[in-house]
Amino acid sequence: MTPQDVITQLQLELAQQEQKIKQLEYENNRLTLLNKRVNEQLSATLDRTGLCLWEQHIPTGNLTIFNQQWGHLLGFTREELPAHIDSWKNNLHPEDKNWVIQAFDNHVAGKAETYHAVHRMIHKDGSVSWVSDRGRIVEYDIDGKPLRIMGTHIDVTKEKRYEEDLAKRAHRDQLTHLLNRNALIEVFEQGRKANPPHKGALCFIDLDGFKMINDRLGHRYGDSILVHVADHICQVCEQIFSTTDSAQSQHHYVARFGGDEFVILAHSNNVELLTTMAKTLLSHYQHPIELEGETIKIGLSIGISLFDELDHFSNVCEQADKAMYSIKKDGKHNFLFW
Repeated sequence: MTPQDVITQLQLELAQQEQKIKQLEYENNRLTLLNKRVNEQLSATLDRTGLCLWEQHIPTGNLTIFNQQWGHLLGFTREELPAHIDSWKNNLHPEDKNWVIQAFDNHVAGKAETYHAVHRMIHKDGSVSWVSDRGRIVEYDIDGKPLRIMGTHIDVTKEKRYEEDLAKRAHRDQLTHLLNRNALIEVFEQGRKANPPHKGALCFIDLDGFKMINDRLGHRYGDSILVHVADHICQVCEQIFSTTDSAQSQHHYVARFGGDEFVILAHSNNVELLTTMAKTLLSHYQHPIELEGETIKIGLSIGISLFDELDHFSNVCEQADKAMYSIKKDGKHNFLFW
């Protein structure tokens, strides 16, 4: 083969290689564009669900967020909050921090198949955000050590607040925000299981003359009366029981059982103290009061039943109720111990 033939052959091979390079460049550009479009579609899909896709390079701790700006969930910019595992740890709620990190580390160490935690994080403004966080190892190095973990997190703050609101509604009277019957029963039963078990008193309070005022001035005004009475009962209980001796339990709970019936659960069986409480409540309504431009006269019929750890809630309620109705029959606006 002549030198010219060699040159011609090399030029031909070079042209073929250049063509292959162009094909590879074209294919690389095509795949790059396709990958970009897939990521855009993924981001758009995830953004509509509120779900955020993340990846951590385990050896360095660096984080990559694919479809949201890092720190957006907590109100930070990327400059304010570096995309790193330490930033995540530092913004965990203090009460959740230890167990959440432990759950994450357990998966990285192979002690758990996946990582999953619903936990709180501290927002930039100091408020609390709830996050549902999931992840799993997706790549190991040649020595079998975890290299990358991918996962998702989703802001579930609204859902958690809704759950908390439902729980509150289940235990609170919607008008006065006092405890309801079920909540007070729970408190009573917890007291029986305490060590030592609580002794105390259950006070039933029924308004005198409420129905007549409610019929005359309307239900909206009637609601205002109930809120006024609820606030006054709470103020008096706080005043009376906060002055007790430190050796005497000062816990007290105020509830509304419906209508114009209020209940006080006091972890005190001090008759003198309970008498002071009843008299203080009665003195406020001894004379007509001014409320929302109206002058009204209401009274309180109060029945008090003392109890110890052997008494059941239903029996104590019945006794306080009987004492209250005895007052109703004997002239109203007074109190009676059962």
